[in-house]
Amino acid sequence: MEKQVFIFDTTLRDGEQVPGCKLNTKEKVALALQLELLGVDVIEAGFPISSPGDFESVSEIAKIIKDATVCGLTRAVQKDIEVAGAALKGARRPRIHTGIGTSDFHIKAKFNTSREEILRRSVQAVKWARQFTDDVEFFAEDAGRTDNDYLAQVVEAVIAAGATVVNIPDTTGYCLPEQYGAKIAFLMNKVPNIDKAILSCHCHNDLGMATANSISGVINGARQIECTINGIGERAGNTSLEEVVMVLKQHKDLGLFTRIKTPMLNPMSRLVSETMRVPVQPNKAIVGANAFSHSSGIHQDGFLKDAQTYEIISPEEVGAEGSKIVLTARSGRSALAYRFQKLGYDFTRDDIDVLYEQFLAVADRQKEVEEENLHELAKAHKVATVAAH
Repeated sequence: MEKQVFIFDTTLRDGEQVPGCKLNTKEKVALALQLELLGVDVIEAGFPISSPGDFESVSEIAKIIKDATVCGLTRAVQKDIEVAGAALKGARRPRIHTGIGTSDFHIKAKFNTSREEILRRSVQAVKWARQFTDDVEFFAEDAGRTDNDYLAQVVEAVIAAGATVVNIPDTTGYCLPEQYGAKIAFLMNKVPNIDKAILSCHCHNDLGMATANSISGVINGARQIECTINGIGERAGNTSLEEVVMVLKQHKDLGLFTRIKTPMLNPMSRLVSETMRVPVQPNKAIVGANAFSHSSGIHQDGFLKDAQTYEIISPEEVGAEGSKIVLTARSGRSALAYRFQKLGYDFTRDDIDVLYEQFLAVADRQKEVEEENLHELAKAHKVATVAAH
């Protein structure tokens, strides 16, 4: 039987921490409504105590969202938690996301304290949060570099205190997929009350492994992935929502599924890119401009015979405009014939042989041969053919 992986979207919180991506309340509400339509299970709406504007955004989103859980972030500080509780008052499904650093890097350098004190503060934060909602998520910041035995001790204690979800962040993107998966497996096997909570993956992309780590996490027993549209986020970004969703959809043998409506992925990507004013890199998986473009002659020939030779996902499945045959100096005759046919020309193989030599001359002069160039080549070829007869 398939098991659900809950999608926790933090575009409006972690994604907004990118320099220049500050959103106003109206923009946040508009994006939150679209995230709900997309099928996101949890929307992390913001960090209420951080500013009056963020408090207002979380409060307005809490009032308007009907199906998804609305989440507010806090530190393990009583005032933070009280403010988050107030901001989430209007939510049908409120969640407080509280936590503290658990790695020795954080305990010693950031807090100048002891493991025992961090454990005490972790439990206290969950107890405070439970006064406002039954749905409390605890994050063990820098869990990726936290000693596994101590991490298990923290996880057990916060679940006993009432945490319903425990977030295991690879805050610095340090872990290898094997290491992160092993950490989740260790917790699943060693924490006696682990059946009382969901483990969550929150992976950063500093070494380009956020998606791989998140997938490794759910393979090993985690049941929530924290991610953002387009992988937007601090430094090198967060786990990309569209990537993990499509990995799980493609690899049905994993027995895992999400509620995400995948035909909305590309439109959602464009909306976030435009609203946050951050372009999507052309080679970005699933939603990049080149994700379904083919320019190599070998690839184009295979694709035209059977799309599945070079596309494991159909563009329509993720709401993309369609596959593109891009004509460059690397393109072959079959691609050229295909593009001429799409423009309404009915050329023979002999015609294409002649046109191909002329096409290569144009392709060597410019990066891409456009429709306008093809019309010019076709017109010149017809004139030459008439003259020859």
